[in-house]
Amino acid sequence: MRGLGDLESAVMDILWCAETPLKVREVLEQLDTGKNLAYTTVMTVLDNLHRKQWAERERHGKAFVYHPAQSRAQAAAKSLREVLNESGDPEAVLLHFATTVSPEESAVLRKGLRRTARE
Repeated sequence: MRGLGDLESAVMDILWCAETPLKVREVLEQLDTGKNLAYTTVMTVLDNLHRKQWAERERHGKAFVYHPAQSRAQAAAKSLREVLNESGDPEAVLLHFATTVSPEESAVLRKGLRRTARE
């Protein structure tokens, strides 16, 4: 995801797939990075994600539990908006993107645009 490092992205993937908020230890147990990560490393990553407003946390006893601050789709849309804003020519970017979509994605876009036009 745009704006996240590799480890932050891996942690967010775990949070997005979780059905309930997770403790640091639970995130650590699910991480499969090929590296032996320390508990404190994952705790720091989660703290950074909270500071960057990617994750929210609540205290449960002595520990925090973490959950995504927004859905994966919302985060992706926000990243796309940032790309468009930074491009200098959002119309050109959108038109180039439109040439790469599948027929199914094109149908979804048309449906979304019709819905937006009605609102």
